[in-house]
Amino acid sequence: MTIKISITFAIGLIISIATVYLAFRNVPFTGLVNYLLSINYFWILPTALLILISFVIRAIRWQFILGSYQRVSFRHAFHPLMIGFMINCVLPGRVGEVARPAILKKNENVPFTTGLATVAAERVFDMGILIILFIALFAQIEIDPALGIPFGDYTLNSDTLELIFKGLLRLSIALLVGIALISFQPTRKAMEWCINSIPNLFFFAGPELKNKLREHIAKPSLAMVDNIAAGFVLLKQPMRVVVCLLLSIVIWTLHAFSYYIFALGCPGIGLTFFEFAAVMIIICFFIALPSAPGYWGLWEAGGVFAMLLFGVSFKEAAGFTLANHAIQLFPVILVGLVSALITGVNIWQVSFAKR
Repeated sequence: MTIKISITFAIGLIISIATVYLAFRNVPFTGLVNYLLSINYFWILPTALLILISFVIRAIRWQFILGSYQRVSFRHAFHPLMIGFMINCVLPGRVGEVARPAILKKNENVPFTTGLATVAAERVFDMGILIILFIALFAQIEIDPALGIPFGDYTLNSDTLELIFKGLLRLSIALLVGIALISFQPTRKAMEWCINSIPNLFFFAGPELKNKLREHIAKPSLAMVDNIAAGFVLLKQPMRVVVCLLLSIVIWTLHAFSYYIFALGCPGIGLTFFEFAAVMIIICFFIALPSAPGYWGLWEAGGVFAMLLFGVSFKEAAGFTLANHAIQLFPVILVGLVSALITGVNIWQVSFAKR
């Protein structure tokens, strides 16, 4: 296990370094360093505070979603959430998404599939808000079709952005349809009937084989369906849905505001809050593409593309996105490590343990 973890971490680190190089290979190194040295890093403090407050609200939102199934304390929601996001920052494959419900199962005895369903519900809220903001903001912004940033096999331009938007929209619709099918009684009953009918498909088999199919396939599958449905009970409670939507708006507003606050100490960056919200949304859409742990490289390339739209020079956009990316991630990694120490969670084992 230790060798596997070490290799995975090393691969993720190498990929991250390579992708950062891809993003900045056309930026003079001396100019980039000089810009980074010119930043007033006092603004790290309020920026980091805003980031951490947004994660506190994320934990409250997750606690609220979980509360539809089982009451969970803020502590037992906050620590797994921070550990999960921290793992996403340092390991490939976004395994933090499955580590979080694994920790919840260990500490609160919430079934893994139920916890995973609540994480999926969170993602639906996030994607929904980002899609709405994308439509609202970019109805006011014209993206130059000639502008493009090459990044590995990708070209980050308006066509790629539109393609990602359509993909996320389809994914959101598919998730909502799937959640509806598994959450509402008539369709769930139909699923359960189909699962219970599996042993009957083997009409030629004897009673012993049918009993084994019933015990080892039908019953576990029924339990999984019930656990997943339990994670989506929230959707049957309109007031909880409204509260989660409001919390999601606050979360993303704080993230955009953290960009704006940090830029106060960055020379040559004079964007408005509205423009920074657009930059944040563009970055969020581009990092939906397959990327390195922590989205290194792709985040920077997406940020440069977004800031060029608003007249920021390439060097200043590159310097800001690199510094801002680090500030967005490092507090999360630090708090995630502290959460792991407080709770006694072995982050490596929980990332690779079999479910």
